[in-house]
Amino acid sequence: ATRVSNGGTVFAMRHRAKRHHLSRPSDQRKALMRSLTTELLRHGRIKTTRQKAKAIIEHVDKVITWAKQAGKLQGAQAEHKKNLAKSFLYDSELVGNIFDEAAERYADRPGGYTRITPTAPRKGDNADMVYIELV
Repeated sequence: ATRVSNGGTVFAMRHRAKRHHLSRPSDQRKALMRSLTTELLRHGRIKTTRQKAKAIIEHVDKVITWAKQAGKLQGAQAEHKKNLAKSFLYDSELVGNIFDEAAERYADRPGGYTRITPTAPRKGDNADMVYIELV
């Protein structure tokens, strides 16, 4: 619902709005996506809510795709892909590890590098909890 100048309320339809907002302002949401993506790539598996897991899939896929592309490129183009990942992830040492192993680990996989496995709901608020892991 949105307030308009005459004091009324307009209920706008969210056409083509696919982003997961997660009830946060955009800066907090971006920081959350960066931290969850970094931790998933560091540990290989994390426990989080279903909506957060669905929201980070696109970011994880993007970073792994950059790593695969850098494996096929040389020189400045490969370095550019690595710099893109360094600007997104919080750990620059992790970027080196991902770029070394991702090209061979996911060479024959065109996408879908994550798996979501449901687990018991969270005790405090009964939120749907899942494990998200790298395939």
